Amino acid sequence: MDTISLLALLLTLSAGFSILNHHTFRLPVTIGVLVFSLLASLLVMVLNPLIPAYDLQALPRSVLGAINLPTALLNGALSLLLFAGATQVDVGHLRAKLATVTALSVLGTVLAVAFLAIVAWYVFPLLGHAIPFTWCIVLGAILAPTDPVSVVGMLKRLGLPAPLQAVFAGESLFNDGVGVVIFGVTIGLATGDSQGVTASEIALSFCREAIGGGLLGALTGCIALRVLKGQRDPHIDLLTSLALATGTFSIANQLGMSGAIAVVVAGLCFGTSYSHSVFDEASRKELDGAWKLIDEVLNVLLFMLIGFEILEVTPHLFTVLATLAVIPLSVVVRALSVLFSTLPVHLRQRERGRVLGILTWGGLRGGISVSLRRVVS
Repeated sequence: MDTISLLALLLTLSAGFSILNHHTFRLPVTIGVLVFSLLASLLVMVLNPLIPAYDLQALPRSVLGAINLPTALLNGALSLLLFAGATQVDVGHLRAKLATVTALSVLGTVLAVAFLAIVAWYVFPLLGHAIPFTWCIVLGAILAPTDPVSVVGMLKRLGLPAPLQAVFAGESLFNDGVGVVIFGVTIGLATGDSQGVTASEIALSFCREAIGGGLLGALTGCIALRVLKGQRDPHIDLLTSLALATGTFSIANQLGMSGAIAVVVAGLCFGTSYSHSVFDEASRKELDGAWKLIDEVLNVLLFMLIGFEILEVTPHLFTVLATLAVIPLSVVVRALSVLFSTLPVHLRQRERGRVLGILTWGGLRGGISVSLRRVVS
């Protein structure tokens, strides 16, 4: 299947699922498309044994193999998705909640990895299959990144305060970058490629990727704004922002830094007070509209592909039991990581305990976790 045929198939399926969702469940578009792609996958799996003359899973698997979701997301769409999300963040609210966002995205992610690794190391032997602790850490790194931005739109309609929206969005954006960095470090330890690496070397690598990526993103973002200052062509604005997102991501990866964190910081530069002097109201409106459209299309395609990923799974008893065990454990771990990482902040700011509940249940796992899982397999 050539590229244009593959793209046409994916867009047709996503449009069809979106229309079905609109007339039935009326869920947020991305979640509705995910539900219908999961139902379609389950239908194919049920019908496949009943029609032995045809392999109904052959075409979906060939499409998934052609797309190579981990590469397509981690080295492609991720830069656009993170940049689009970052440009929609209110930097003023984010600055006011910077301590909470930092605690959740850095300390909270590290705690989530540690908690889940320890629990999995004790639980998996009870299910009949012991897993080395290093691989339990990898599992924690896969499940640590969250995607709460996918529910912000729904919570906004329910009256979620703007500062809390900034916390959700900020955590999601930086959380993805930190999670990918942790995964890159831990997978080397688990596979033996990083034998003999000391704790100081791991810390140095983490700082280079995270801090270096942030500084690079700030530099490229400021350069882009300086270049755009003084002109009022929305097409140039969009082309420059596209070049900024993809170029920053690529340069960071080439330099051994975190492309995800670099793109997030570059995108946040477009929400600073300085950016308001660069764009007039009409240009800002067109630019925001274009990036919201890019974000929506990429998210729909991504969530649809996630739903079809079930066709790649070969069910085993241990796999089923481990999945049933990890799902509630991941929720508990999320709650603990949110509580312990933000406890000092909440004690100082006297915020209500219900915020912890919202952050816990809003910590959905998204495309990053699926792609990291595929990298391992």
